[in-house]
Amino acid sequence: MTNSSASSYDEMLEPDGAVRAAYAGYCKWLEEQPPGLLKRKGQEAEAFFRRTGITFNVYGAEDAEERLIPFDPVPRIITAHQWRRLSRGIEQRVRALNAFLHDLYHRQEIVRSGRLPERLLKGNAAYLAQMAGFTPPGGVYTHIVGIDLVRTGEDEFMVLEDNARTPSGVSYMLENRETMMAMFPELFTRVRVREVSDYPRRLARSLAACAPPAFSGHKPTVAVLTPGIYNSAYFEHAFLADQMGAELVEGSDLRVEDGRIAMRTTRGWKPVDVIYRRVDDDFLDPLTFNPESVLGVSGIMDVYRAGGVTIANAPGTGISDDKAIYSFMPEIVEFYTGEKPILQNVPTWRCSEPEALKYVLDNLAELVVKEVHGSGGYGMLIGPTSSKKEIAAFEAKLRARPDNYIAQPTLSLSTVPIFTKAGLAPRHVDLRPFVLVSPNGIDITPGGLTRVALKKGSLVVNSSQGGGTKDSWVLDD
Repeated sequence: MTNSSASSYDEMLEPDGAVRAAYAGYCKWLEEQPPGLLKRKGQEAEAFFRRTGITFNVYGAEDAEERLIPFDPVPRIITAHQWRRLSRGIEQRVRALNAFLHDLYHRQEIVRSGRLPERLLKGNAAYLAQMAGFTPPGGVYTHIVGIDLVRTGEDEFMVLEDNARTPSGVSYMLENRETMMAMFPELFTRVRVREVSDYPRRLARSLAACAPPAFSGHKPTVAVLTPGIYNSAYFEHAFLADQMGAELVEGSDLRVEDGRIAMRTTRGWKPVDVIYRRVDDDFLDPLTFNPESVLGVSGIMDVYRAGGVTIANAPGTGISDDKAIYSFMPEIVEFYTGEKPILQNVPTWRCSEPEALKYVLDNLAELVVKEVHGSGGYGMLIGPTSSKKEIAAFEAKLRARPDNYIAQPTLSLSTVPIFTKAGLAPRHVDLRPFVLVSPNGIDITPGGLTRVALKKGSLVVNSSQGGGTKDSWVLDD
């Protein structure tokens, strides 16, 4: 394998081609293996994923279909030292996000202080007036958080975006590890890697700890609320419910009964204490939000506000996923923790500000421009890889609605090796660690989901845009 371009940090190789400490054990093992092993194991993994049904749905006029997520059999490896620093930064950020959400729905001290412009909340569809003045059970808003990170150097990780609404992808993290352990059992006896397989148990325990205090006399009943089999992440909903020993329910399986939310069972209706919802805010309660919704539960918001059920994540957490709010995260972290951010943001231009807009329009060919509410790699422009026609079309959208966009520099994302027909080759990656929050504290799973751009030179890692995934290893001390 050759080293990647000098502009990108290669996580496996030093500039002179020497193997970095993180990959030393893996590379020594790989050298001892027979030729063709990775190719054969890669085919086995694909067959396993097909057999298990590990797929996701792609929506669109021409390609609404179910696809297999490409899996790469070479792990992405992080040392224990690097992970400790990362964990401190992630915990600090998640603490700040939770405090920020509580403040936004109460006194809005950060707005009063002048640190956050009020205009970012006014008219923002992600801000739910129905949550104003209400504190969720245990004071937890963000029960499950995914923080998207990119690496640009040895100890340089930056936050690309926050996912505090309904972060997805944890099932792929778990299946990737299970697949690797099945394919290379002897490798895990050689290289000590921290466990991730206990995530469902930790998730169940964390959710149970967030049950309404009024019903603390029994073991809490947890249910996963899914929009149904046609949702792009349905595999994950079913997988997590099964792994947690929780019920998988749809809106039609739930109703309000005696001030509680009850689910249909073979023995009648049973009260539910905690609902891990994978349904967006707008569809959660047709009496409160979208009256056309058939995915949610009529009256669930009244029960929630009365203390009859916990909804994870809390409605209204999507405001902290807003990419314009993201640009204020350094101020938000300092305001609520009294500390300088350990993890830095990617530099961001807010196109709603005239000077920033002028700079972005003058430099579109060099920048990445994103919708403030966008996700999944959709609705964005990657200037360096776009044609003049695409840039011109995006410029028109930007001029028409500048407040709908932010812009960032094209980062030199780190690379890790993937297996190709020609052998190991570097490809760009990001990382989504998963964080659990309860009144008992913050629990960060070691590693997370590594998404990889499979095309040479590509910076787009989203599975919906042709990216794949790989196992993420955090080494034990």
